[in-house]
Amino acid sequence: MAKINQSIPEFTVQAFHNGEFKTVSSEDVKGKWSIFLFYPADFTFVCPTELEDMAKHYEELQGLGVEVYSVSTDTHFSHKAWHDSSEAIGKINYYMLGDPTGAVTRGFDVMIEEDGLAMRGTFLADPDGIIQVAEIHNGGIGRSAKDMVRKVKAAQYVRENDGEVCPAAWEQGEATLTPSLDLVGKI
Repeated sequence: MAKINQSIPEFTVQAFHNGEFKTVSSEDVKGKWSIFLFYPADFTFVCPTELEDMAKHYEELQGLGVEVYSVSTDTHFSHKAWHDSSEAIGKINYYMLGDPTGAVTRGFDVMIEEDGLAMRGTFLADPDGIIQVAEIHNGGIGRSAKDMVRKVKAAQYVRENDGEVCPAAWEQGEATLTPSLDLVGKI
């Protein structure tokens, strides 16, 4: 599996974005925070609920300097057809990466080889392309974009505040911790 503190894999793929087909590479995503939202397949059941949920939080994520890339082993043509035919998917304004060869999916180590489909994986990469969050869910368990927004804010806080860490369920504005000898055994 793609590991925390490792670089995202190199890739170049076709994407559907804002009514157009575009080429997106691993180099294109560097310079800003990136969420890679892997899902099994277009025209399925849990997937559109997750992608629509992420679409609801996309503007907030953009305000945090984050770009979102949904990824499946479908083609960019399939993404367009799904976008055009599904009310839920039609709300998406972020990139939908086509990965029919599975190169990106394998690069993040979330390929279900026997099915040729991606696992339900989520990765947050910092502007240097270094993975800060990695999660894998069972295919029947949908993810929460709201919680991902919280994790983005925590990752950004930790990056900007050297030596501080965010405790469990931390929300922006709440107290953080500064690990030290004085805290040992007192939490």
